[in-house]
Amino acid sequence: MRKIFILPALLLAFSAVSAQTNNTLSKKEGKQGWRLLFDGTTTNGWHNYLKPSAGPAWSAKDGELQLDPAVKDGRGDIVTDGEYENFELSVDWNIAEEGNSGIMFIVHEDKQYSYTFITGPEYQLLDDKKAEDNKQANHLAGSLYDIIAPPKEVENPAGQWNHTVIRLKNGELTFWLNGVQTVKTQLWDANWTDLVSKSKFKNWKGFAEYHKGHIALQDHGYHISFRNIKIREL
Repeated sequence: MRKIFILPALLLAFSAVSAQTNNTLSKKEGKQGWRLLFDGTTTNGWHNYLKPSAGPAWSAKDGELQLDPAVKDGRGDIVTDGEYENFELSVDWNIAEEGNSGIMFIVHEDKQYSYTFITGPEYQLLDDKKAEDNKQANHLAGSLYDIIAPPKEVENPAGQWNHTVIRLKNGELTFWLNGVQTVKTQLWDANWTDLVSKSKFKNWKGFAEYHKGHIALQDHGYHISFRNIKIREL
């Protein structure tokens, strides 16, 4: 059997081509109304919550939107410049070992609310195996944080890429993680009120009360990378 050798230069070229396919839209996606929320090279379109722009802790590097918690300046959650009501969000993420983060949505940006999670429900991003906050099922990756648990663990291990989809239309909320549906519920009906009443958010003024708001990426103190962040309004 002949041995096949791949030259380092060829590997580099392959990596470069692979990187170029990220943070782009196909013609089909364009026709379907998808828009990129991350261009692969800048933090344009994002700003730290209650700040005018994204700080140095958040940067575009190697085609990824990264949080480096070792950079002390510009820490905190970042949010989209735009606000969204009915939408489908698609994003890839890669979290550090023991890492904890999240994606908040319908976040109302107002000085009366100090943090994004006060108003925005959270799609949990977590290293399910080693993160400290892995003791409750509704705190695992793919959960609607502290409200609805995923049916099973489907997260790829820390250091590997995961794919998330969040869909919200007329209050109907659906989560997917790596192609598996992890949450399906209706916001703002009697059942939702009951679910929230059993969570840590039961007495939080403003939580999930707004029907339109920003998308937020959480700074929970761990390194995390995002790519292929795209959205379409429904």
